[in-house]
Amino acid sequence: MTLLKPAQKHGKLFLNPVPTQMFSLRTILKVLPLFLMGREEREPKQPLGPFSTDAGIYSTPPVSGLRVTWFGHSSSLIEIDGLRVLVDPVWDLRASPYRWFGPKRFFPPTLALEDLPRVDVVLISHDHYDHLGERTVRRLAQLQPTVRWVTSLGVGRWLRRFGVATERITELDWTQSAEIAGPQGPLRITSWPSRHFSGRTGLDRFKTLWAAFVVEGPQHRIYYGADSGYWEGFAEIAAQYDGFDLTMLEIGAFHPLWAAIHLGPDGAARAFAAMGGNDRAGLLMPIHWGLFNLALHAWRQPIERMSEIARERAWKLWSPQPGEPTEVVRGQALLFDWDGK
Repeated sequence: MTLLKPAQKHGKLFLNPVPTQMFSLRTILKVLPLFLMGREEREPKQPLGPFSTDAGIYSTPPVSGLRVTWFGHSSSLIEIDGLRVLVDPVWDLRASPYRWFGPKRFFPPTLALEDLPRVDVVLISHDHYDHLGERTVRRLAQLQPTVRWVTSLGVGRWLRRFGVATERITELDWTQSAEIAGPQGPLRITSWPSRHFSGRTGLDRFKTLWAAFVVEGPQHRIYYGADSGYWEGFAEIAAQYDGFDLTMLEIGAFHPLWAAIHLGPDGAARAFAAMGGNDRAGLLMPIHWGLFNLALHAWRQPIERMSEIARERAWKLWSPQPGEPTEVVRGQALLFDWDGK
């Protein structure tokens, strides 16, 4: 029986594709002393960067046909087969409902929203604050009013509230696709199940959907895992396609106590192996780290552990400098040197 099917509900609440234990009082009681007494360097002691994006690069199409600019955490601009897809953009100062409190960026945006090139699609995986920035959406809706917004079921209400026109929004259920016309042929974005949750207010958990996505052009294909714990669906999703050029998997904001909803480096390795490793899943791009303090680990621990695993397994990682538009070339690994920058 396939695990890949449209989302199911219990009443008004969406369900995970497999049974998933969420946070409990016992978990909170275990985490609290770790949060108060832990000595990990959860935020950089010295300012990172400065990182900046040369917007002039976008005037020239990528030679390879695929170029990605990683802005930190899960925000990226994907240039694929003649189209531009902006993924989970968060230019906000904090991943929080408040301007004065909550996880603060480790470094400023590498370019202003006003300097972004014309975007064809904005892809929003789910409604958590580190993936859907209200101030970012409001400004983008003003700057690029004709852009297409593709997101998960129910998230459109937030986009509309933040100023996006209803007719520009496409909401997808798991297994559904949206197509965008492009100069080289259509771009297909398909929603696939992930093992996570949703909510922005504390009272709306599970009321909107969360998802992973495959972004597929005429020549290139990317798997964007967004947020997920490990589950057997990774292998089944990969089996629907003839390989990927780039597989983007989360490695940060992790702790064993919530392994059911976040991969962490070891979970990402398990998922990548299930998807076929470099042979079928292409280059492994670690995401969801390096910008916000959202867990108990040291801020650099995710990429250090992921790099260690990659060396052990002879995998090729693709982890560029923040803000640097970088060509994705099959088989060519890349690892930004945070110490030697």
